Amino acid sequence: MEQTALKRILCIEDETEMIDLIRLILSRKGYDVQGATGGIEGIKQVRQTKPDLVLLDLMMPDMDGWEVYQQMKADPATRDIPVIVVTAKAQNIDKVLGLHIAKVDDYIAKPFSPQELLDSVEKVFKK
Repeated sequence: MEQTALKRILCIEDETEMIDLIRLILSRKGYDVQGATGGIEGIKQVRQTKPDLVLLDLMMPDMDGWEVYQQMKADPATRDIPVIVVTAKAQNIDKVLGLHIAKVDDYIAKPFSPQELLDSVEKVFKK
């Protein structure tokens, strides 16, 4: 039986506890979750590892998530990597703007349930 490669997910998030939580939830479903603490580290890792999916926090001190997103989309090598925005800023206007203007693949507001996270990731991988 052929072994399917693990889907690699990069979580760009300035809180290491949140990276650990996301890794815990997703690794149980067989995903390989890497963490990058902050936007600068995140964009570097995206370019080096070319993950299958990026979970992107918007509010980070060094480089915010929109900046990371714009850099990813400006680079032909990384522009097709799907992005799920994970943010505490749960205003609906942000969600609408994010999904329509930036064309992010999905959007999760913190705090989220493990099931919400899994549903979002699986939905993006089914596209």
